[in-house]
Amino acid sequence: MSLRQFMSLRPLTRTLTAMKNTVVHGWSETARVLGLQEDLYVNPLHRPLAQPVRAVLLGAGHRGSIYADFAAKNPAELKLVAVADPNPRRRLRTARAHGIPDERCFVTWDAAMAQPDLKQLADAVIIAMPDHLHTVPCLQALDQGLDVLLEKPIAPTEAECRQILDRARSTGRIVGVCHVLRYTPYFREIKEIIDAGLIGQVISVQHLEPIEHVHMSHSYVRGAWRNSDDATPIILAKSCHDTDIIRWLVGQHADNVHCFGNLKWFHNANAPEGSTERCTDGCKVEGQCPYSALQIYYRDRKRLYVFDLPEDRSRWDELIMDGLKTTDYGRCVYRMDNNQPDHLTVNILFREGVTAAFSMEAFVSYEGRRTRVMGSLGDITGDMESFTLTTFKTGKRSTWTMKTDAHGGGDHPMVRDWVQAVGQKNPALLSSSIEDSVESHLMAFAAERSRLQRTIEDVRL
Repeated sequence: MSLRQFMSLRPLTRTLTAMKNTVVHGWSETARVLGLQEDLYVNPLHRPLAQPVRAVLLGAGHRGSIYADFAAKNPAELKLVAVADPNPRRRLRTARAHGIPDERCFVTWDAAMAQPDLKQLADAVIIAMPDHLHTVPCLQALDQGLDVLLEKPIAPTEAECRQILDRARSTGRIVGVCHVLRYTPYFREIKEIIDAGLIGQVISVQHLEPIEHVHMSHSYVRGAWRNSDDATPIILAKSCHDTDIIRWLVGQHADNVHCFGNLKWFHNANAPEGSTERCTDGCKVEGQCPYSALQIYYRDRKRLYVFDLPEDRSRWDELIMDGLKTTDYGRCVYRMDNNQPDHLTVNILFREGVTAAFSMEAFVSYEGRRTRVMGSLGDITGDMESFTLTTFKTGKRSTWTMKTDAHGGGDHPMVRDWVQAVGQKNPALLSSSIEDSVESHLMAFAAERSRLQRTIEDVRL
């Protein structure tokens, strides 16, 4: 039993009553004292598996490593049996952490998928490669009778998303999409409040994704997702999390979508006088630039995972500087080949009349989604770490607070749900069906069409 279930059994300490007080500390400590499960949201349908789910990891980068870490911490639930990644340091790191033999380490994903004994070796495949490498390996895995954990976005085009949906249906295999926000304590609590009718009927939602200016420059100006022609539109690459969470909170099918947005700041016309092609080329304004690569990576040591640095920190200065001189992460943000909008707004009309307004903003100093849910009997306002529920009739306010990680604490709970779904052969254990996941992507594709064409777009699964 979890602490949260224990509390729900006692009238004076039910979860919603407990919202009066912060839960920023004390949950884990109290659970240990009482001998209870520390996971506040343990699923009663989960059960010990007869054997761990055996998975092949395709892509051992930042996201793949996070999912692999679940296996290291929960060996009775998930075991990595093979890895594929073109980066030798990532392959070696993953192989050592999970005891993967050399003959099960591959440079390319297709070599891993071509193993003659793959179906005997593995139950599933985890796909955490670049967006354009999602569709083909996913379809191959399904055709070979394997289940899939698929990093978002599902695929770079609407046609490919529908193809994966059709293949999942025809094969009967499980495809879990990494909609990690559904598994954060913050959104779980808000969803429970809505479903319990505590704010009446949902009338409207306002939702903000503040990317944060450095994150924007790192991923969508200098990074692999900077150009939608080579990757996917930012509304899909970054914000399909948000189209999914909005749809989940509203609990209805989306009907129409309208979007405005553009690339206003990160282009050559705004390059300051004295700036250079690279921040390391003697740029005269580097010391004043908030997007200085020297400041972000070399001095502040932020987002260093892109450099695949060794454990020996004595070499970091040299290797980071070399990376800034040779890779896109050292280039001037005003002199890139990026085309992703740095701000956009999306309006969504749902089938039963609920409206939602979503904004994605680069030019903010903070991260963490901001949420407002307006209901007929009350409202909710929150910022990923806390929210306040206000009841109209009494004016009473209840607050909830919990600090987590950058993804709101949803990564490993999401992996656990998928592992349980695969282990029990029951896709209903997933928070999001493949149909729901595809629909959230269709909302994003519709938003991008609307942005480019100045149209109102329909959403039809």
